[in-house]
Amino acid sequence: MINIDARSSKPIFEQVVYKIKENIIMGGLSPGDKMPSIRELSKMLTINPNTVSKAYAELERQKLIETISGKGTYVSLDYKPKVDEDRFRKLRDVLKDAIVEAHCMGIGQKQLAEIINGIYKDIER
Repeated sequence: MINIDARSSKPIFEQVVYKIKENIIMGGLSPGDKMPSIRELSKMLTINPNTVSKAYAELERQKLIETISGKGTYVSLDYKPKVDEDRFRKLRDVLKDAIVEAHCMGIGQKQLAEIINGIYKDIER
């Protein structure tokens, strides 16, 4: 379900958030699926429970998961993607960096668009 790279410069809680989002988008997790408890996931990943708690809190803030007292945490049935201006700006900056990098590698706009379309197809499978 989730693999964490301890050598990554990306904080572990962000890796957990990303991997859960990826699982939801790619169909590994469906609306209504029960998530592992914080303790269970921290044991599975051998990370601090506070890290999992922080990741779950962020996913709840983004309405991707919901916690029902006494029952557990579930993939949200009501999740509807929406544009968050702050996250949109961050995404735009990341894409700009990627485009500059691609340009330096000799990758043109058309080829970059093909790469992006290929990634979208992989995600939607």
